[in-house]
Amino acid sequence: MDSPTTMHIGTVAERTGLSLRTLRHYDEVGLLRPSARTEGGFRLYTERDVERLLLIRRMKPLGFSLEEMAGLLDVTDRLEAGDDDETLRTRLQEYVASATERRADLARKLAMADELIERLTTL
Repeated sequence: MDSPTTMHIGTVAERTGLSLRTLRHYDEVGLLRPSARTEGGFRLYTERDVERLLLIRRMKPLGFSLEEMAGLLDVTDRLEAGDDDETLRTRLQEYVASATERRADLARKLAMADELIERLTTL
């Protein structure tokens, strides 16, 4: 079986819209470690790593903490691996509810910002 194609951190940063610093930080705190390293120690990421980073990026605007992000990654990893027990489904629904609430809060803030801009442009 062929090993997965890998990418260096710069390519991953471009593809995900995350900074090099953020990617390094996620590695350092254990949120998302690269799948491999070169002999010289450079981080190497796979397509699966990129998909996980895109999921993390989607959580960022909703204000999820690093711990919450790690928890959600654990749930999604286990469900995708076929570990489909009721506890995992319950945890997933809790994340969905939290994300829904946070999105609604962002929508309210966006509406207020739109009102401000409209008010200021009519002066």
